[in-house]
Amino acid sequence: MSKLEASASITPEELALATRNHGMPLEALTYDVTPVGLHYLLIHYDIPVVDPTSWRLTIGGSVRRELELSLDDLRARRSVRQPVTMECAGNGRGRLSPRPVSQPWLNEAVGTAEWTGTPLRPLLEEAGIRQGAVEVLFSGLDRGVEGGVEQQYERSLPVDEALQDEVMLAYAIGDEPLPPQHGFPLRLVVPGWYGMTNVKWLERVTLLDQPFEGYQNTWSYNFRQTPEDAGERVTRMEPRALMVPPGIPIFATRERHAELARHRVSGRAWSGRGTIERVEVSDDGGATWQDSQLGEQASRWSWRAWDWEWTPSGPGDYELCCRATDSAGNTQPLEASWNLHGFANNQVQRVAVTVTGGGEA
Repeated sequence: MSKLEASASITPEELALATRNHGMPLEALTYDVTPVGLHYLLIHYDIPVVDPTSWRLTIGGSVRRELELSLDDLRARRSVRQPVTMECAGNGRGRLSPRPVSQPWLNEAVGTAEWTGTPLRPLLEEAGIRQGAVEVLFSGLDRGVEGGVEQQYERSLPVDEALQDEVMLAYAIGDEPLPPQHGFPLRLVVPGWYGMTNVKWLERVTLLDQPFEGYQNTWSYNFRQTPEDAGERVTRMEPRALMVPPGIPIFATRERHAELARHRVSGRAWSGRGTIERVEVSDDGGATWQDSQLGEQASRWSWRAWDWEWTPSGPGDYELCCRATDSAGNTQPLEASWNLHGFANNQVQRVAVTVTGGGEA
């Protein structure tokens, strides 16, 4: 199946992916922390069935002392809990033209969970990182075939990134054990990075003396324009704002209808490259912009609330847009930048709303 294949219709392969994975309904943006069943979900292969009593995490490779830890061992260590917004790198892929054939995300591949676990850094320091180690490889129990190669799902991080204080091994969401689909019994959580980094069903952490050349690092999650490009790895989340669409939807098309009245338009914004400093909103397709009111943020790594009071000037058709700017000066683009796999498309959200008379403006 060609990644360059483009069609106005969804392929059977994409439908098969869509039945296994799901996005977060945009009305769930009203929650500070996404209810677990509404959090976006992407499963590359099959969900492993894991016996927690026999499962062990191994930390090895270029270390002075290999560690083998049970789930109880990890729970006995220092516990941390932090709300983290996680977004799939392919979020927005379905809006590209030509459309890369894969999980056909629109805007909903995101969620915020309160992850509970233990920091990774003390474990790596206890194992003792040998001089010359350059990357940390994380291996999951899920297996499949991609690029014609049978493999575990594996991703690596540079050593300095893996040693950041916020990186954690999560064994729970809030006070509840990880659900099977979210990586039970243990997963990696790397705040600020796109979701592919957060390896689920974790069984092994390996210190490497050479960069990892596996499929998920060197091909799958890379920016490239053609299959021949060397590519550049997908890493941190670009800034994005999303709104709860105002009004009510038509069932099949999701087109919005709203009365001529005052509306409170609200949403969330996030970035892996800096804190959110501004969210602008437009009701004319981006011709003019107004600043929203920024709200609270549960943690450095979770999304920030915003809201905007909108009074339509009269009946008619409107196109609402929102765009975020972070502390590093990154602002969402009005148009998408195309790449072969459809990654990091953070173009502004556009919501068509038909306003009808009847209410007081």
